[in-house]
Amino acid sequence: MNGNDVKFIRIAIEVAENARKNGNHPFGAILVGEDGEILLKAENSVNTERDCTGHAETNLMRLASKNYDADFLAKCTLYTSTEPCAMCSGAIFWGNVRRVIYGLTEEGLYEMVDENAEEVLYLPSRELFAKGRKKIEVLGPVLEDEARKVHEGFWQ
Repeated sequence: MNGNDVKFIRIAIEVAENARKNGNHPFGAILVGEDGEILLKAENSVNTERDCTGHAETNLMRLASKNYDADFLAKCTLYTSTEPCAMCSGAIFWGNVRRVIYGLTEEGLYEMVDENAEEVLYLPSRELFAKGRKKIEVLGPVLEDEARKVHEGFWQ
């Protein structure tokens, strides 16, 4: 990790705050090239687009795979406010991004979700990526307390 990683996680958290302000679930993700330039930003759009697959990371990977080839994406880093779910981890894997850094852990998120909620799937991103044949570096949690704040009061 480096100082830019912290800066970019904060930006992903800001994108998550925007998602919440826009009426969606509080998740945000950004794609950063190997030169440190922010290439793309995406927020959750589940509610506003009425699309259960509208998670921030999946939205980002849709954009990324349309705009960049797999070899280029292998050198990029995806920063996300919260650990990617299984669906988003799959999109990251298939899109060929090889470095993922997240703020809040999946476990930390689910501690905030109503205990009766059915929309909980326990599968940490590291476990999913470990089942693949390519190495994807996963770092996190980073600034977990800051990442948690955007979720406070949302899931009750």
